[in-house]
Amino acid sequence: MDIFRIIGVGLATAVTALIVKQVKPEIAIIVGVAGGVIMLLMLVDSVTSILSVFSSLTQKSGLSTGIFAAVLKIIGVGYITEFSANLCVDAGSTSIANKILLAGKILILVSAIPIVTNLIDIISGLLP
Repeated sequence: MDIFRIIGVGLATAVTALIVKQVKPEIAIIVGVAGGVIMLLMLVDSVTSILSVFSSLTQKSGLSTGIFAAVLKIIGVGYITEFSANLCVDAGSTSIANKILLAGKILILVSAIPIVTNLIDIISGLLP
């Protein structure tokens, strides 16, 4: 299973960063980022299959591709925001992490506007 490989890379990264942090704290951050990138690269096949499922659902549902694009964008912003904020926390910059999280939440809200607008249009079309 892929999760065991990812956990292995994560644990190896954490231990390596902990050891390096005692000698060169600035390099420990780079080790953490590199481990995170490796783990993300291990997920490329999974992300590709998810995108193909969303593409298939878009074609079958008859809904606007803009709605599905907005959903994917919201999910992507959420994951990238969380990943980046956690890197900042690991680097000791909690205040920057909080600002990244706030920015991510605002961008998610902005990305959700087309979905909310479409939902309101559907509901108003159902009302007499």
